[in-house]
Formats: sequence, C-alpha cells, structure tokens
Amino acid sequence: MNYFLVMPAAGSGRRFQGDVPKQYAPLMGRTVIEWALAPFLGDERCAHAVVVIAEADSIWPRVAARLAPERVSATPGGVERSDSVRRGLGKLAGRAAALDWVLVHDAARPCLEPADLARLISRVTDADRGGLLAAPAADTLKQAREASERAESPAVARTIDRSGLASCAPRCRRRTPRTATRATKPRHSSGAASIRCSSKARRPTSKSPRVGT
Repeated sequence: MNYFLVMPAAGSGRRFQGDVPKQYAPLMGRTVIEWALAPFLGDERCAHAVVVIAEADSIWPRVAARLAPERVSATPGGVERSDSVRRGLGKLAGRAAALDWVLVHDAARPCLEPADLARLISRVTDADRGGLLAAPAADTLKQAREASERAESPAVARTIDRSGLASCAPRCRRRTPRTATRATKPRHSSGAASIRCSSKARRPTSKSPRVGT
C-alpha cells in the first residue's frame, strides 16, 4: 500500500535545553529530524511527507534544502500537538483521499527500524484498522505524592508496575476514519492494534536505513 506521513516538529524543546530544538540537534552528520524522516523517504510506498513546524521556525528551510521537494512539504503547527497533527492532515487535502493511510511520527524519534515500519504497515492493512508500534517501558516509573505547603518538592508515593506499559510511535490510521466527521478532534488510541517493536532502538548509521521486507 501507499501511505502518507505527518511529522509533528513544532516543539520548542524547552525540556531539551539545547541551543536548538531537539529535532534540529546534530546527530552523526545530520539533524535528528533528517534521521526521523529517513525510513519514510527511503520507502517508495511513502507518497508524501508533511512536516508540521513552528510559525517562526528559521531552521527548517535549511534542512528542507537537503531533501527532495517533491517528497516533503511543511505547514505551520498549532498550540497543542493534536492541533499540529490536525493541520498536517489538512495539508494533505488534495493529495490524500479520505481513506488513505497516514502515519504520524514525531520528529524527535530518529531510530525507527525499517523492519518495524514494514511490520506496522502489514498489520494495519491486514486488519483494516489503525495501529501503533509499542516498545515495553524500560524506565522505572514513580508516582509522586501531592506537594505540601512545607515541602519544596513532592515525595515519592510508590513505584508503578511497568508491566503492560509501553512507549508508542509511530501511529498509522486512515486520514479520515470512517466514523469521524470534519469536526472530530483526534482522540486516544484505544482499540488500535498494538505491535511490539522487534528490537531495541539502534543508533543511526552513516547510511540511510533501507526498508525491510
């Protein structure tokens, strides 16, 4: 199947605390966003990618100059991530039909394995419903007590059992779900098929990743 990509990249990277937003941080000769785009731009099934950027983004034009203009376009994002995704879907009007498949993948996730992308596409098309990739949560999770007036920071209440928890990206869905209307806002992914990643994220190599079959 052919599909389209929406890549939210409008974040300011406040938590990253770098000289540039994290999607533009240098990584092995490229920027993070270029590595994030690479598996899709290396896949002939990806018909077009829309990168959703901040209104005042002055770095994207320099990155875009290194990409194929017929494969990638950009559009301004919104206040929230969901707003940016919705604007990216709107940018696809005229290119993608209502029931075409669209992948949503964050610009700050550069280590997507092409083999996992291929498995996701295969599963969602076979099941004819949206899905997402999931990697088991590896970090220790803590729940904090509410901070008291005397405490400068909240204390740990308990350690959360991480079994059954996962980090997820990317998501794949129809551009306009059969049950949705134009006024419908994106919702959570309950009911979507979950596919476990085949391996831990690897660092990018000096060559563009190839698509697995």
